[in-house]
Amino acid sequence: MAHKGLEINSFCVWDGETLVLNILGKPSAKKDAIGKVKGNQLKISVAAAPMAGKATDHMVRFLAEEFGVTINDIEVVFGRFNVNKQLRIKSPKHLPSVINKHLSQDEAKCLTIQPRLV
Repeated sequence: MAHKGLEINSFCVWDGETLVLNILGKPSAKKDAIGKVKGNQLKISVAAAPMAGKATDHMVRFLAEEFGVTINDIEVVFGRFNVNKQLRIKSPKHLPSVINKHLSQDEAKCLTIQPRLV
């Protein structure tokens, strides 16, 4: 199911059991790494070159391992061919330290989205 990108005022937000992340990608890096928060984005570096979405595919495989999920549990909402991305990670088993620290220090910045009753 394709989702429309969410406007969030932090780099992360919970949408039920799904973690939504705003990413600033850095392709062609020396190594794959989850970096620091920059504004409302989390910097993620990958060693893959930015050719036809291959860096994004590589990022999804890297993040699947980091979050303890399968690659099918990660949806690229937008930014497949761009450094600015939004990802949805379904039921992450692990949270990298930068996200865990952010969530525990400042719950107000990672707001839970409440479903609307129609």
